[in-house]
Amino acid sequence: MEVHFRPDVQAKLDQMARESGRPSDELVEDAVVGYFDELAHARETLDRRFDDLECGRVTPIDGEEAYRLLMERTESQRRRSV
Repeated sequence: MEVHFRPDVQAKLDQMARESGRPSDELVEDAVVGYFDELAHARETLDRRFDDLECGRVTPIDGEEAYRLLMERTESQRRRSV
């Protein structure tokens, strides 16, 4: 498989390879493996959360209400740190 990068990305990859002493193909492979691992983890998390909602283990919160609660907590923390 061949992968072609924009010149700026290729320059960053080349620099990282020089600095780390590792071949660029290993760096790219590690990055892709890490990306897919993170993607699989996110997918599993979303699936579990959807299952929790679907079976009623958790109750959804309105987005506006969630934002309001977050802002209240943030303001409360700010007051405590002053």
